[in-house]
Amino acid sequence: MSDLMLKTVVAARVRVSGWKNTTAEAARRRGDRGQTAVEYLGIIAVVVAIVVLIANTNLGATIVNKLTAQIAKVAP
Repeated sequence: MSDLMLKTVVAARVRVSGWKNTTAEAARRRGDRGQTAVEYLGIIAVVVAIVVLIANTNLGATIVNKLTAQIAKVAP
Protein backbone atom coordinates (compact mmCIF):
# COMPACT_ATOMS: atom_id res chain seq x y z
CA MET A 1 0.00 0.00 0.00
CA SER A 2 1.42 3.38 -0.92
CA ASP A 3 2.11 6.10 1.63
CA LEU A 4 -0.64 8.25 0.17
CA MET A 5 -3.20 5.46 0.47
CA LEU A 6 -2.09 4.71 4.03
CA LYS A 7 -2.38 8.39 4.96
CA THR A 8 -5.84 8.52 3.37
CA VAL A 9 -7.06 5.49 5.33
CA VAL A 10 -5.65 6.82 8.60
CA ALA A 11 -7.20 10.26 8.00
CA ALA A 12 -10.57 8.67 7.25
CA ARG A 13 -10.44 6.59 10.42
CA VAL A 14 -9.53 9.63 12.51
CA ARG A 15 -12.39 11.64 11.02
CA VAL A 16 -14.87 8.81 11.50
CA SER A 17 -13.73 8.38 15.10
CA GLY A 18 -14.13 12.10 15.77
CA TRP A 19 -17.53 12.11 14.09
CA LYS A 20 -18.60 9.10 16.14
CA ASN A 21 -17.62 10.78 19.40
CA THR A 22 -19.29 14.06 18.45
CA THR A 23 -22.47 12.33 17.26
CA ALA A 24 -22.72 10.14 20.34
CA GLU A 25 -22.28 13.18 22.60
CA ALA A 26 -24.94 15.13 20.69
CA ALA A 27 -27.34 12.20 20.91
CA ARG A 28 -26.87 12.00 24.67
CA ARG A 29 -27.35 15.77 25.08
CA ARG A 30 -30.57 16.13 23.17
CA GLY A 31 -32.03 12.66 23.59
CA ASP A 32 -31.98 11.90 19.87
CA ARG A 33 -35.16 9.98 19.17
CA GLY A 34 -35.39 7.45 16.38
CA GLN A 35 -31.65 6.79 16.21
CA THR A 36 -29.76 4.61 18.63
CA ALA A 37 -26.07 4.29 19.33
CA VAL A 38 -26.12 0.91 17.59
CA GLU A 39 -27.46 2.47 14.38
CA TYR A 40 -24.80 5.18 14.49
CA LEU A 41 -22.08 2.57 15.01
CA GLY A 42 -23.49 0.54 12.11
CA ILE A 43 -23.22 3.54 9.80
CA ILE A 44 -19.67 4.18 10.96
CA ALA A 45 -18.73 0.53 10.39
CA VAL A 46 -20.10 0.64 6.83
CA VAL A 47 -18.19 3.86 6.03
CA VAL A 48 -14.92 2.45 7.41
CA ALA A 49 -15.42 -0.80 5.49
CA ILE A 50 -15.97 1.10 2.23
CA VAL A 51 -12.88 3.26 2.78
CA VAL A 52 -10.72 0.21 3.59
CA LEU A 53 -12.02 -1.73 0.56
CA ILE A 54 -11.38 1.19 -1.78
CA ALA A 55 -7.93 1.74 -0.28
CA ASN A 56 -6.97 -1.91 -0.85
CA THR A 57 -8.05 -2.15 -4.49
CA ASN A 58 -6.92 -0.71 -7.80
CA LEU A 59 -9.99 1.50 -7.64
CA GLY A 60 -8.45 3.35 -4.70
CA ALA A 61 -5.23 3.92 -6.62
CA THR A 62 -7.17 5.07 -9.67
CA ILE A 63 -9.13 7.59 -7.60
CA VAL A 64 -5.96 8.93 -5.99
CA ASN A 65 -4.22 9.22 -9.36
CA LYS A 66 -7.14 11.06 -10.95
CA LEU A 67 -7.47 13.43 -7.99
CA THR A 68 -3.73 14.11 -8.04
CA ALA A 69 -3.88 14.85 -11.77
CA GLN A 70 -6.77 17.29 -11.30
CA ILE A 71 -4.98 19.03 -8.42
CA ALA A 72 -1.84 19.30 -10.54
CA LYS A 73 -3.87 21.06 -13.25
CA VAL A 74 -5.07 23.69 -10.76
CA ALA A 75 -1.92 24.10 -8.66
CA PRO A 76 1.01 25.85 -10.34
